[in-house]
Amino acid sequence: MEPEEGSVADLVALGLSRYEARVYHALVRRESYTAAQVAREARVPRQRIYDVLDGLVRGGLAAAHGGRVTTFSAMAPGQALSRLLSRRREALEDLERVSAGLAAALLPLWTDGRSHTDPLDYIEVLREPGAIVDRFADIQAQATGELLTFCRPPFVAPPATAVVTRAARRITRGGGTVRAVYTHDALADPEVREKVLLFGRAGQEGRVIDELPLKLVVADATLVLCDLPDPVAGSGSTTALSIEHPALAACLRLAFQTVWDRATPIA
Repeated sequence: MEPEEGSVADLVALGLSRYEARVYHALVRRESYTAAQVAREARVPRQRIYDVLDGLVRGGLAAAHGGRVTTFSAMAPGQALSRLLSRRREALEDLERVSAGLAAALLPLWTDGRSHTDPLDYIEVLREPGAIVDRFADIQAQATGELLTFCRPPFVAPPATAVVTRAARRITRGGGTVRAVYTHDALADPEVREKVLLFGRAGQEGRVIDELPLKLVVADATLVLCDLPDPVAGSGSTTALSIEHPALAACLRLAFQTVWDRATPIA
């Protein structure tokens, strides 16, 4: 950066506009200039030079001298910079007062906000198939003692072999329970049936029934993932709810047990 550019940048940092900084920097190099001369020297548009000079004069950084042609001169740098610094300090003090008042006004709102909870923040609505698949995998990974599943078509994605197998092995080896009820329609798909048999070898207990009311996962009597087919859009559209609510999970465990008792082991 050229020395002149550095000085102009410093003057801007002290609060001058770039045109004001250029004009003041030009003024200090001579005893006085006419407006036209300083505009040319500072490379400031002629239509702007009088506004810029007026601002410098009102700010105490330049002086205007009357005569046949008005000329302008710079105030001594020490005096001019002291004024600039004083203005910056005053502006900073104003900001400090505004900041203190704003902090006092916002503090009660912030304090109230710490204790505010959304009454439904334990429910997450999932509509994108990818998000539903990811949440299914998350619940499989989080479950530690019990995993109960209703499985029926249509599937957002085929049952994730590795995800379900790892969960079944981990939970059953720890003494937990992994159970799933499938519909006959689901097991009619050879690919699904092959995966279900693989899940069984990993420790999942499986049964089959004619119909299921919905797709459901209940983990550790706390976490629930269920689908709600759209009654208007039809079976091709579904919304899933991810819910962390022990009371709801307990009710759905009872519902699962009722269906489990009616279902038959997978042959």
